[in-house]
Amino acid sequence: MTEKFDKNYTDKGYLMNYKKGLNTGGYKNRVLQFKIELPEILPLIWRRILVPSDYNFWDLHVAIQDSMGWLDYHLHHFEIKGKGKRKEDQIGIPDFDGPSDDMPPVLPGWEIPVVRHFNDIGVTAKYLYDYGDSWWHSVQLEGYILHDKLRKYPICLDGERACPPEDCGGEHGYYELLKTLSNPGSDDYEDMRTWVGEKWNPEKFDKNEVKFFDPHERWYGAFLKKDKHAR
Repeated sequence: MTEKFDKNYTDKGYLMNYKKGLNTGGYKNRVLQFKIELPEILPLIWRRILVPSDYNFWDLHVAIQDSMGWLDYHLHHFEIKGKGKRKEDQIGIPDFDGPSDDMPPVLPGWEIPVVRHFNDIGVTAKYLYDYGDSWWHSVQLEGYILHDKLRKYPICLDGERACPPEDCGGEHGYYELLKTLSNPGSDDYEDMRTWVGEKWNPEKFDKNEVKFFDPHERWYGAFLKKDKHAR
């Protein structure tokens, strides 16, 4: 599968080809139900979402970001081996300067349909967000749901606990933050409370406050509007 995307590397830059996924056959008029978890944090932080079956992996990335409460500041990729697949693929944002000999190539998520790898109920991917803080998520396909024409997708069905603040230092930094905020007498309490904001509560999550953004618009704004990588 890697060779398929070698053509994107050209003398004039990396070719950007945003493609919607598959909406035919058994996937037509269906939406996909996913459960997203941060398994390294306890009590568990999780979300359950419905997304259109024609999503590509970039689209799913944006839905995960928005439902979790991340701000999409950092790099990401999925690691997934679908049912019947021979090997695991890494899918996300490729290295626009060319693949490294030392690292597995990351394939462009905006060209790969989600259902190509999430091809059976129970298929689970690892999703890494922020290579510094290293937030590993599990993303599991729970089911195929009949598309309701009266609803707008994606939808956040449920979830628990607030997303960690961006750039808090990963799992260790997150627990240190909670420790500091639980002790108003700490020397760092006021600084940390100001940094996370007065309204941030690690136990609070309201599915009705989730706002999903158009994934194509975010893709265009990230990669084409600034004219950083595209030809």
